[in-house]
Amino acid sequence: MVTEQNIKQFSEKCQAIFRQIERDLIGQKEIVEGTVIAMISGGNVLLEGVPGVGKTRLVRSLGRVFSLPFSRIQFTPDLMPADVTGTNIIVKDEKGNSKFEFNKGPIFSNIVLADEINRATPKTQSALLEAMQEHTVTVMGTSRKLEEPFFVLATQNPIEQDGTYPLPEAQMDRFMFKLIVENPSLEELMEIVNMTQKTMAEVADAACNGEELLEMRKTANQIPVAKEVMEYAMKLSVATHSVGEFPSKAAQKYIRFGASPRAGQALISAAKVKALLKGRFNVAYSDINELAPAVFRHRIKLNFEAIAEQVTPDDVIHLILSEMGIDYNPIKKSKVSLASLDTSASGSTNIHQGQQGENQEDKQPKKRFGFGKKGKEEAMGE
Repeated sequence: MVTEQNIKQFSEKCQAIFRQIERDLIGQKEIVEGTVIAMISGGNVLLEGVPGVGKTRLVRSLGRVFSLPFSRIQFTPDLMPADVTGTNIIVKDEKGNSKFEFNKGPIFSNIVLADEINRATPKTQSALLEAMQEHTVTVMGTSRKLEEPFFVLATQNPIEQDGTYPLPEAQMDRFMFKLIVENPSLEELMEIVNMTQKTMAEVADAACNGEELLEMRKTANQIPVAKEVMEYAMKLSVATHSVGEFPSKAAQKYIRFGASPRAGQALISAAKVKALLKGRFNVAYSDINELAPAVFRHRIKLNFEAIAEQVTPDDVIHLILSEMGIDYNPIKKSKVSLASLDTSASGSTNIHQGQQGENQEDKQPKKRFGFGKKGKEEAMGE
């Protein structure tokens, strides 16, 4: 049972974590918050950004703040799976007899930075799959449990495509969030340069240890989710599919493959932590909406029409959230509007309702997805 005291302690601990990270990292508040939410939730994060925006520095700082062992794996085309997981080597015992002894690889750490993960071959990339999902490593038929908490933060460069191997959908799905690291503003860049003129080393102090992190995870798991909010999150996930029970018009036009069930799991787990960060006892619609882009952007596969029109995954997610129509106030506007979808869908058959053109469901998207005013008021949470 979560008490008001638990929430207060959780909030105070998170504020201390953010304060320490800010000593090493200028700006990037959304990235820092998303990474901390994933760590508390027990998920992994994929960071995408150009070189020099602080991706590696963030992970090193997290290792200091959480007082956890940190290892870095620099992925290159010649890296082998054994370089990640470790391997059995032949050693001599005290009697001179030869025996196999397992030599642990860098994956045996609490925080693992997989730097430029898309530069390694698929064979080496797959060495992370079992560790990320089951938190175990199997070498020559023997499974070894990784110490908790275990967290993988991978980075990839979006601009250099030569000599890279894009992550397969199965591995992308293992990441709770995909976070886009933007370039700093002019003011932030000046602060970064001034800070690094003094020292390039991290100066953050420990604010949380592994046991406290696991306790925070237990607290977050106990946060209740109203039935209406849970239904909204799941229908949002289902709406990313172009066919099915609740296909959105945006998905029918732009998405080839929708999000997997892991997206729904990640959305609820992360929303519980988000609610606690805001000092609330329950998950609100706004928590789901704010986390949706980070959860869905790497789990949906766009079709040729989206690529031809230069529509991004975030644009499509924005359209789906707008179509759902519950407490969504976008910070960034999409280049595609709902009105254009209505025009393009005119005269087409809706898969869910089997009705033509601009009928009642097109005019009332809330009712189309099964949400009304009553359900919204009961599950607002704010």
